[in-house]
Amino acid sequence: MKQEELDRLNNMMIYENELYCNGYNIIAGIDEAGRGPLAGPVVAGAVILKKGEYIEGLNDSKKISPKKREKLYDEIIQKSLAYSLGIVDNNVIDEINILEATRLAMKKAIEGLEIKPDYLLIDAETHVKTDIPLKGIVKGDSLSVSIAAASILAKVTRDRMLLEFDKQYPQYEFAKHKGYGTALHIQKIGEYGLTPIHRKTFCSKFVK
Repeated sequence: MKQEELDRLNNMMIYENELYCNGYNIIAGIDEAGRGPLAGPVVAGAVILKKGEYIEGLNDSKKISPKKREKLYDEIIQKSLAYSLGIVDNNVIDEINILEATRLAMKKAIEGLEIKPDYLLIDAETHVKTDIPLKGIVKGDSLSVSIAAASILAKVTRDRMLLEFDKQYPQYEFAKHKGYGTALHIQKIGEYGLTPIHRKTFCSKFVK
């Protein structure tokens, strides 16, 4: 691994290293994917990386190509102490709203970890119901290796789900837009209406 990459990763370990110095040894990063789309679930990832573990190329999932995310997904699972995913579907999103659904997905991901963390680093969010101390970090997926790892697990998992939905509803071309409100997706909603995976509260303005 080149020195430049080592330096970048070390900069993304500042929050973790500070917590280690303060006596916290099991740190979980939490992030979500799918807050904005018109269809599909919101997915949260929770990851406990091994102390001092370097994963080359680890970064905010939005800054990484799909192919590289898939590779990193496997490496994160292999090199983590524990990981978990929390999934909340579109029906629950419609029922309780996307913000509460995101918090619920994060809670599920945290509770699904086989090892209980003693501290949580969460991307931007601070109102998850948990008894574990936590810190919300704005743009945390670019600033913390733990949150970045969680963002990749969440993003890859959700994308894989949308590829399966693409097979069920091929006319909507979910593989291309992953449920986000692109011009193509909105056009398809206009042509075919809503599927069982659409968020009705998000789509009402696009349905005649």
